[in-house]
Amino acid sequence: MPQSTDDHIGTRVRIARNAAGLTQAEMAGQLGRTEHWVQGVEVGRIPLDRYSLITAVADLCDVDVVWLLGQPYRLRHGDGSLAHAHIPALRAGLRRSGLILSGHPGLSPQAVPVHQDTLEERSRKANAARQAANLPRVADLLPAMIEDLNTALLVSEGTAREAALRLMIDAARTARMCLNQLGYPDLAWVAAEVAAGAATQLDDPVAKAAVAWDRCGALLHQASHRETTAVAEAALRDLDPLVSARRPDEAALSLHGALMLRCAIAAARGHQADSAWSWVQGALEVTARLPEGFYDLRRQTVFGRGTVAVHAAEVGVEVEAPEAGLTAVPEAGVESVPSKERRTHYQIDRARAYRKMGKLPQAVAAMQKAAAAAPYYVYADPMARALVSDLVRAGVPSQASALSSLVRNMELVR
Repeated sequence: MPQSTDDHIGTRVRIARNAAGLTQAEMAGQLGRTEHWVQGVEVGRIPLDRYSLITAVADLCDVDVVWLLGQPYRLRHGDGSLAHAHIPALRAGLRRSGLILSGHPGLSPQAVPVHQDTLEERSRKANAARQAANLPRVADLLPAMIEDLNTALLVSEGTAREAALRLMIDAARTARMCLNQLGYPDLAWVAAEVAAGAATQLDDPVAKAAVAWDRCGALLHQASHRETTAVAEAALRDLDPLVSARRPDEAALSLHGALMLRCAIAAARGHQADSAWSWVQGALEVTARLPEGFYDLRRQTVFGRGTVAVHAAEVGVEVEAPEAGLTAVPEAGVESVPSKERRTHYQIDRARAYRKMGKLPQAVAAMQKAAAAAPYYVYADPMARALVSDLVRAGVPSQASALSSLVRNMELVR
């Protein structure tokens, strides 16, 4: 019998509600729900399947969203456990990075200097693993690479140090994504701040905007929607001179669109549907100013028309307009987006949309497709786990085998 993610969440909701001194009726009133709904959530009969709902419960009871979700999910089988094994070394490396970038005295290299070409090649491999949604591979590559970059920052000067700073920004941003997805949001924030420290020393507006995009990603995972919008809007203002120029900088333009998408997700999770769709439309308009088929892999955002569709799908689920989310970007070409990470994210939200539309077999098929492409990325995703648990409860006889496989691989059975 599957013990679902929502059973865990339901237990935590009950604990949080009791700690906050609220009755089920009082919680229901504060959330604009019925007492029956709260009862259903707490016993695992009704899923908490949207970040907007999870955030509302966490805010009301003053608990951490990550605790409510039960992250991190330490899967015992496959490569998942290997990814978590690298976390202590990654934490130590990022801690030293912060000290080095702050100019702390008395620090010495802990590794032999590595040639610039080698560092750049390892950076390319880490980025490729990120876009392939291969979290265990990313976690394996990052600790040694960050420590070698720490050494480079301590021993290099001039243009060599500038190159090391750029690679550190890239590595820390890759770490932020990996740590968020693995369920370590506090450490993800440390990674985002390491990237910010390096960008500040470079004083490059495009690099600063890219780091702001990652800061927003870290904030979204901690349900800090207002802070996400504040950070993104500040970065958008800084980019305005580059974007409004007669010949706008392509990198600035793509980051402008990517930051708009961060605002769209923040608005959707904060119950601001009109604002969310407005941000989506703004990002779509930015794609029209970029070359046809453009995707920004260099700055990791993979911004382009298909990526707007990826975010629109999530917006649609969060504001309870799933069909609108799936059709918001005509001829999006999501399958041509050059990032398995983004395509997998889309399949998860597509499956969530199908569930809300009552298309259960299609929801299972979309989840199965996502898991086949990027298994551990899917198995570690809170909304994917919640959806599979909900589909098991609902029952999908035509997809029983596929559901059973997902339950087994997500280790939702105890």
